Amino acid sequence: MTNHQSTAPSLDIQPIPVGLPIPNRKIIRGWIEPFAEKETAKAILLLAIDILIWLTLIAGTVFIENLLVKIILGNVAGFWIGRLFILGHDACHQSYTPHRELNKILGRIAFLPSLTPYSLWEVGHNVVHHGQTNLKGFDFVWAPASLAEFQAMPVWRQNLERIYRSGWGPVVYYMLEIWWNKMYFPNSKNMPSTRKVFLKDNLLVSAFWILWIGVLLYAAFATSQSVLVLWICGFVIPFVFWNGMIGWVVYVHHTHPSVSWYDNKSEWLRAQPFVSTTVHLTFKYHFGVLMHHIMEHTAHHVDMGVPLYKLASAQNKLEELLPERIIKQAFSWSWYFETAKLCKLYDYKNKLWTDFQGNKTAASIQVVLSPQ
Repeated sequence: MTNHQSTAPSLDIQPIPVGLPIPNRKIIRGWIEPFAEKETAKAILLLAIDILIWLTLIAGTVFIENLLVKIILGNVAGFWIGRLFILGHDACHQSYTPHRELNKILGRIAFLPSLTPYSLWEVGHNVVHHGQTNLKGFDFVWAPASLAEFQAMPVWRQNLERIYRSGWGPVVYYMLEIWWNKMYFPNSKNMPSTRKVFLKDNLLVSAFWILWIGVLLYAAFATSQSVLVLWICGFVIPFVFWNGMIGWVVYVHHTHPSVSWYDNKSEWLRAQPFVSTTVHLTFKYHFGVLMHHIMEHTAHHVDMGVPLYKLASAQNKLEELLPERIIKQAFSWSWYFETAKLCKLYDYKNKLWTDFQGNKTAASIQVVLSPQ
């Protein structure tokens, strides 16, 4: 079942030559609209399978005696929380099934293991991040500071920023800056507006983590195991791994020597930022499939309505019609840590990344602006 009639892409669409402005978002979305079909049965099956695997992994941390195996299973369970979150992310975008209310239910279920309040993520991600991607002062996720901003920070905050951008910091960044500050019972400073649904969703995830830990405690007593070991292997390790995973994913989506950030909304609008501010990260051995195609990120920003199970086809179409315009990066750990070394602060005037002393670390980013 689909939410609209599919049509084949027009055969007379020609690739946009390098150097010409990128067409407006409406035109580009039209190119990949045929991939925005949603399938209810497939969506439910994907969620059911991932929930079953996650529960099996958590059960493994209880019933398998070997401590090393418990730790390994805890980390894999954290990875599976990430897979479930990606499904919930699609549901929150209303791109998972054709049914709006069903998406809300499935999204909340998929978000439970990551302790993510659905409605707060919807506002912070759908409205703020997607609505103002890489626009400083609006999009707060991994927004780089300028040299002047960094120098004005107190020493403790400068040191925290160094940790965040060390390459080892995504787990700390996401847990503190996003989940704790923006998602889990945020204060009025971090979430000025309040809705009843925010509280309800926070109570829902709170009830879930209490139940989760409660089951582990019961299992510890029932099997005469260490409460501390089961709590760490069955809850702490999965949750910490998940925070590192999502922090890393969001970082590599929008941090790259060729990715531009903006502090001027007019310039941002003319740059067609839904293409120029995202990275398509590719992997060997089809590892991206294990992450539910979340790394085909350009297509997702062009049209949030494309479900994850069709993102690869949509991404291929974009790269065919916008040759050399989409940032495509083969992943390696050496590339990742080199990026972390280069991308510390950002010079918004000259469109280039710098180190913490303000020294240029990458070439200026050439942005082709559309006419006003």
